[in-house]
Amino acid sequence: MTYRPDPDRYDRMTYRRCGVSGLKLPAVSLGLWHNFGEDTPHETKRAICQTAFDHGITHFDLANNYGPPPGSAETAFGEILRTDFAGYRDELVISSKAGYHMWSGPYGEWGSRKNLIASCDQSLRRMGLDYVDIFYSHRFDPDTPLEETMGALDSIVRSGKALYVGISSYNSESTRKAAAILKELGTPCVIHQPSYNILNRWVEHDGLKDTLQDLGIGSIAFTPLAQGMLTKKYLGGIPEGSRATQGKSLAREKITDSAIKSIRKLNDIAEARGQTLAQMAIAWVLRGGGITTALIGASKPSQVVDCAGAVGNLEFSAEELAQIDAVSQEEDINLWARSSNGE
Repeated sequence: MTYRPDPDRYDRMTYRRCGVSGLKLPAVSLGLWHNFGEDTPHETKRAICQTAFDHGITHFDLANNYGPPPGSAETAFGEILRTDFAGYRDELVISSKAGYHMWSGPYGEWGSRKNLIASCDQSLRRMGLDYVDIFYSHRFDPDTPLEETMGALDSIVRSGKALYVGISSYNSESTRKAAAILKELGTPCVIHQPSYNILNRWVEHDGLKDTLQDLGIGSIAFTPLAQGMLTKKYLGGIPEGSRATQGKSLAREKITDSAIKSIRKLNDIAEARGQTLAQMAIAWVLRGGGITTALIGASKPSQVVDCAGAVGNLEFSAEELAQIDAVSQEEDINLWARSSNGE
């Protein structure tokens, strides 16, 4: 059956301007980091993307190494672009990244001009695209001059392979330096992608949120649900089949007794707000306009529907925020801390 998007999709979503640019992003974006490789049936991937678009989610975020195996997420999304999303390219924002290990040898990772430009070309071929809307430096490279990395991003835009550029997991200091270089080159940094959620607030401690607002750079927070911890999934412990049992990116030992205690109390607050825990966690990340969009992942369409529902209530009272702070304890779940600090 030919897919036809919901005609009311844009009435279901809130859209926010990305920094001081002209680009608007949905308050909830869909990331294809996990659950989009060859270990997931293609029909499931199609259903997830269709449901997202039907709910006004126009931004689909990828990277060259997403899978497994690396590259397979972009290949699968390319097939969806050719079938379900054929004719809708101009209604979509598609992003990709390079920086983490992708292929063997000295040129298959980090932030050299060689790696970034080759990676962008490969990503475009896998997805069957002439350009991506946003191309990121996926992580800070302490051994490559920022001038080279940012110069590569500038070249990618000038060659027509991307419309905008961004950076991911750079700390506040590195962000200011990168933004200054890009501004001088004439290709401003439009967006930053940091990890951020109720249990991982490094962007506040580092001053990154303030830096982005000061520089007029938009932001897309990944892991707003702490890789599923901030959902009903772990209220009773660690269920079989959850990410914590799959050996991917959320280690079982991260689901501590203190984390579960915090999650249960946060769930009580969410219920009092008339939201699911996932919806409240997304709304919390988006509170006050400091973050442009929350980047979710999903293993089934119902999770997309739940997360998209967060836009129904993005406001918090001072009392609610104080309650959240009082019952939540930060956990050691920031897998990207070393990268942000240039290690």
